[in-house]
Amino acid sequence: MAELRPSGAPGPTAPPAPGPTAPPAFASLFPPGLHAIYGECRRLYPDQPNPLQVTAIVKYWLGGPDPLDYVSMYRNVGSPSASIPEHWHYISFGLSDLYGDNRVHEFTGTDGPSGFGFELTFRLKRETGESAPPTWPAELMQGLARYVFQSENTFCSGDHVSWHSPLDNSESRIQHMLLTEDPQMQPVQTPFGVVTFLQIVGVCTEELHAAQQWNGQGILELLRTVPIAGGPWLITDMRRGETIFEIDPHLQQERVDKGIETDGSNLSGVSAKCAWDDLSRPPEDDEDSRSICIGTQPRRLSGKDTEQIRETLRRGLEINSKPVLPPINPQRQNGLTHDRAPSRKDSLESDSSTAIIPHELIRTRQLESVHLKFNQESGALIPLCLRGRLLHGRHFTYKSITGDMAITFVSTGVEGAFATEEHPYAAHGPWLQILLTEEFVEKMLEDLEDLTSPEEFKLPKEYSWPEKKLKVSILPDVVFDSPLH
Repeated sequence: MAELRPSGAPGPTAPPAPGPTAPPAFASLFPPGLHAIYGECRRLYPDQPNPLQVTAIVKYWLGGPDPLDYVSMYRNVGSPSASIPEHWHYISFGLSDLYGDNRVHEFTGTDGPSGFGFELTFRLKRETGESAPPTWPAELMQGLARYVFQSENTFCSGDHVSWHSPLDNSESRIQHMLLTEDPQMQPVQTPFGVVTFLQIVGVCTEELHAAQQWNGQGILELLRTVPIAGGPWLITDMRRGETIFEIDPHLQQERVDKGIETDGSNLSGVSAKCAWDDLSRPPEDDEDSRSICIGTQPRRLSGKDTEQIRETLRRGLEINSKPVLPPINPQRQNGLTHDRAPSRKDSLESDSSTAIIPHELIRTRQLESVHLKFNQESGALIPLCLRGRLLHGRHFTYKSITGDMAITFVSTGVEGAFATEEHPYAAHGPWLQILLTEEFVEKMLEDLEDLTSPEEFKLPKEYSWPEKKLKVSILPDVVFDSPLH
């Protein structure tokens, strides 16, 4: 639960917001991380020292449900001559370390990221006659923050979020999000590390799909060129009724389709409803990790495997000439280390062959036959995985959101994989890797062509390649919501 009040109003946990000229008493009472971010806000909005603010009544570190302590809301006049309309500017406080005393984030020094290393922002077009900012964007930001805290997956510029609902719970076509650098907010050096600002950009379903098939940065650039779809500052207009491809039909063929053909897809993986079975072992085999659950207890991914999968999912935007899966690093423990946002290059390339631990290699099992299971939304991304990733020598990971397991498709050009051409199906516990040759990928694309129009077929749907001992099933969501999944 949250309350709305001016940021300068007195409260039990938040003294008045100090600016560069705040009295020393205020500065000493104010949490240092919060003070640093407010300084950047005051630089942009010197005439709005006490903006309206949505405040978590019970702070996250006291057991409350909302990870963001505050969301400040500013009125930005824009620049009509530059096609930048007047809008509301929302800025979060809480994904970074505001306090430095380990109540929320572990303090690891000033050189790395503060907390998760970023805060969220959002720019919403101001409607005519609107005197106060709507508060629904604050709850949207809290939802994204909950995902970050619960999954420990961070966001990067170019990432997308499939929301599947109008962002403001209206009838709007704006139902998904892309993330990009805020065009005005500069990175801040706080006493607890560096904070950057990632802006949420509302998009239509067709624009989300284009970002998935090609890349988020490319679609963001197209949105910047269309004033009513975002313009230079990527301002979200919930009343927008047309996609950029309806506004300018040439964009799909001349920019997106050509980009996919030339670049492939930068989407390296998704969190999804998925599962896999090892068909080469009988179900009663106690050592079998062929599905998410064995008996009533799920087989868990090791901390090292989990971190490698997280980096695989997190680092999809770097186009490498020689794709490499992230190494299994003995120095990383369960969850994220203090370096929550390593560089994309570091996360996709290994500079040390000693990163692979011998006992991890011993755990690798070669499988003869596998059965992959996806819900309809996840299955619709298989052609993207094959055409946009594997045919360009890359990899693609499905990480289950309903169980502790993952499926990674790899091409023959990916190093660091434990699946090989000789043994194309291999597993580390519940993490399955599947190596597909280019010839087999082309065959699968032909057979899976109807997945590009999933609304035209009924579930369940099954595909099988007996000569490869591979089966793929597209199943209803309810299958993955059952206790066994």
